[in-house]
Amino acid sequence: MPFQNPVLRGFNPDPSLCRVGNDYYMATSTFEWYPGVQIHHSRDLANWELVSRPLTRAAQLDMRGNPDSCGVWAPALSYADGLFWLVYTNVRRYDGNYKDTPNYMVTAPTINGPWSDPVYLNASGFDPSLFHDDDGRKWLVNMRWDHRATMEHRDLPLDFFGGVVLQEYDVEARKLVGPVKQIFHRSPLGYTEAPHLFKREGRYYLITAEGGTGYNHAVTHARADAIDGPYELHPNWHVLSAKDAPENPLQRTGHGQPCEGPEPGTMVHSFLCTRPLPDTGAGRHSPLGRESGIELLEWAEDGWLYRRGGGMVPEQTPAFGGTARPLPAESVTRFEPGDLPQDFQWLRTPEPDRIFDLQARPGWLRLIGRESIGSWFEQALVARRQTEHHVEAEVLVDFEPVDFQHMAGLVAYYGRHQFYYLNISCDDAGARRLGIQCCAGDWPEASLTYPIGDGIALPEGPVWLSLTIRYGSLQFRCRMDGQNDWQDIGPALDAAILSDEGGRGEHANFTGCFLGMAAQDITGQGATADFSSFTYRTPENTQGGN
Repeated sequence: MPFQNPVLRGFNPDPSLCRVGNDYYMATSTFEWYPGVQIHHSRDLANWELVSRPLTRAAQLDMRGNPDSCGVWAPALSYADGLFWLVYTNVRRYDGNYKDTPNYMVTAPTINGPWSDPVYLNASGFDPSLFHDDDGRKWLVNMRWDHRATMEHRDLPLDFFGGVVLQEYDVEARKLVGPVKQIFHRSPLGYTEAPHLFKREGRYYLITAEGGTGYNHAVTHARADAIDGPYELHPNWHVLSAKDAPENPLQRTGHGQPCEGPEPGTMVHSFLCTRPLPDTGAGRHSPLGRESGIELLEWAEDGWLYRRGGGMVPEQTPAFGGTARPLPAESVTRFEPGDLPQDFQWLRTPEPDRIFDLQARPGWLRLIGRESIGSWFEQALVARRQTEHHVEAEVLVDFEPVDFQHMAGLVAYYGRHQFYYLNISCDDAGARRLGIQCCAGDWPEASLTYPIGDGIALPEGPVWLSLTIRYGSLQFRCRMDGQNDWQDIGPALDAAILSDEGGRGEHANFTGCFLGMAAQDITGQGATADFSSFTYRTPENTQGGN
């Protein structure tokens, strides 16, 4: 069957596309999820495989204390001189006038590594990208953050985005050298970020994302005869966008990068997008987060790239690339000794041995209860992306709490203000109980609600916990191990709040919903919980698509 956009489904934003020979690689942001950066590989543009998460150790990435939707923003992947080059931001502050945005670079001889310790670059803004010119020189571009935007007579909030700056990188000195020059400000749409450079027939082409991360998002192209400008805007300003096509199934299209295409005179252009839930009157919501797709662009006689077929709106089923293999409708994970299965990640910490253990009980994942489920520092939460609007997840939990501050169970998690948590704990008398914690996006209070109060009594023994998300509704269930009948737990919950548009809204939420396992021991004693047979289903899956 023809492949469907998005090709990387579920939270996979800010796609940086790189071609090496016949191999295509796409690097995407991971924000506060560890390890940092996802790199997928394809040869036919239809079927993509996760092949690397390069930021795996504290020397490269430590996000403890980073707020929600901070951490790794917009990695940029390139290949030159026999090396893969990856630059990335570790965002440490979001609120207020300032962004703390140290930018780093790592390299590797193969996409699987080994990836080097990082070189510090700068912190003037985010979304850095490295350009390798044909004369051997290397240049870093990034957007520059301007904290002065709240001054009188400034254009708030556009002026926070202070334009694209350029500086040379010295390979021998392992640092940026020479003057910093602003080479581009913005189109009338503004919010200019995510710069990438490439060169063709002596001209430099600058690719940026504009319009913010919401429904006005767009990809803007500009070009110049010299690397430092002046840059003129594309005749259409924007090359890819769905901002004027509210009925298109792919929305919030923007932030991408082109590379040489499969046919002469073409380029493949990556882009991020969302697949919002049907609007039921409460506005559009995107619980799958920002995903990644590709489009085919062609060179025209005027020396500009245009989308094949005309217009700017990406298609869900484009007419290029190979044939997509059907994705499995069900996957069952047993946690064997070794590495954490590839579908799963954890939050922030470069010390995973403190929050989970795959060796202690073969076939089980042991979580070591640490801080609260809202912690920005050290919490035991291991989860995988929600990739479709209709999904089911279930897991077997073996946990014997002895204090009401001990909790473990199944979670649907967007961030510290947006989650639903079916958890085993106990009451003041030490009796096990199954309850639900809800945090429905009421930022900044982050108040918990308990839709079934003190919960229901549980006998001893392992317990199966499950959830079903069907578009905007989430239902928890449970059954005791060895029994067949599932019991609904609590009411149907509003799954739409586990979305970019929930909580603080689309311009502050940048990840997506994860489904997984959590454990807390806020006594500080490290009580453990064991999990086995995590099953994930997509009942309406074809390629993966609704």
